[in-house]
Amino acid sequence: MSVLGDVAEKLQNAKRVAVLTGAGISAESGIATFRGKGGLWERYDVEKLATPRGLKSDPAYFWEWFEGRRREMLGAEPNPGHRALAELEKLVESFTLITQNIDRLHQRAGSKNVLELHGNAFTIYCPRDGWRMETYEPLPSIPPFCQCGAVMRPDVVLFEEPLDEGTLRSAFLAAENAEVFMSIGTSAVVYPAAYLPVEAQRNGAFLIEINPEETPLTAIADAVFQQKAGEILPKIVEKLRG
Repeated sequence: MSVLGDVAEKLQNAKRVAVLTGAGISAESGIATFRGKGGLWERYDVEKLATPRGLKSDPAYFWEWFEGRRREMLGAEPNPGHRALAELEKLVESFTLITQNIDRLHQRAGSKNVLELHGNAFTIYCPRDGWRMETYEPLPSIPPFCQCGAVMRPDVVLFEEPLDEGTLRSAFLAAENAEVFMSIGTSAVVYPAAYLPVEAQRNGAFLIEINPEETPLTAIADAVFQQKAGEILPKIVEKLRG
């Protein structure tokens, strides 16, 4: 049996599937990546634009840049990889999509059960009184202010900040219980997310990697597709539909 056929059979027989996605799947929609060659952190100051200190010291500079990223994300469209994962969710009894991306492209493609490890760019909140709002419109001011007068911040995990404990706990539970785990478009070097596929395989899951580039997972995965998600995921779903 071909690797594609083997993967489709594993998915067809699985009741619990978990998926981890990283920047690679969003890059296929034209969204610039943060890390790696050509990533945003090669051109911009991480300290000023991705840390709590940077936000506090110059909120206008931080928010002017971040609002540009929000507009970029809204201008992008879900690609065939995003849409195939939304279709796959309909075919599996229990499906959990864990993403490191903050662009909400999975939800826009139709995915329902999504865990956002790093938060999302479209929810902002007040660190003083906790008031939150979700907005896809241009911000009324740069920086945005809460009614209490405090500068609001995006609901994303900045450098030097921990991930949300509840979200991380749910992600590990999904990984530990998965019969099939898919790692898609992620370098597998950013922790704690990089532990998830390893933990899944340790607990008996069939591990699938989809990434054009080799990663630390490539040598241990049960099936590897060195292709773009938008190329191979629709084929997997088509094969699964039979």
